[in-house]
Amino acid sequence: MTVQPIRLFGDPVLRSPADPVVDFDKELRKLVKDLTETMQDEGGAGLAAPQLGVGLRVFAFDVDDVVGHIVNPVLSFPDDEEQDGPEGCLSIPGVYIDTKRRQHVVASGFNQHGDPIQLVGDGLMARCVQHETDHLDGVLFIDRLDAAARKDAMKQIRSAEWYDAGKPPMIKESPHGRGIFGLGR
Repeated sequence: MTVQPIRLFGDPVLRSPADPVVDFDKELRKLVKDLTETMQDEGGAGLAAPQLGVGLRVFAFDVDDVVGHIVNPVLSFPDDEEQDGPEGCLSIPGVYIDTKRRQHVVASGFNQHGDPIQLVGDGLMARCVQHETDHLDGVLFIDRLDAAARKDAMKQIRSAEWYDAGKPPMIKESPHGRGIFGLGR
């Protein structure tokens, strides 16, 4: 089993932009497997590498029985249509707040072998792709909320069982090696 611990709100890696993947090797394939298995074990729709403490631009997704991953995603939007609905995050457990996102997205990137891929999504898939790409940019979904909703989210976070304002976030060592992934920043 390659299920890994998920970094929680407050961990600085969640606020750091991830580096582009340059090596499409065995280590990347292991990372994709870890992301997928951890996401599925936690019942998530998506999981980005920074959530496992790895500062690389890759995420896995499992939406409406479509399971996959994308490396170095670049998003485009075919129109201006928006959606507004509940959004949560495995790094902010138990907090769900209505969040505006684009309704349709096109993500261009690569698979774990370096082959070009394109993912076209709408609805929940579009929300997932935007959410996970935000993680790669050091952005959390609560950053997308208006002032009142963000205040509500922060109140929920501060009252969550897992949150301890008196302790710095626990930093766990990634199992993915330091040199290849440029960890230790």
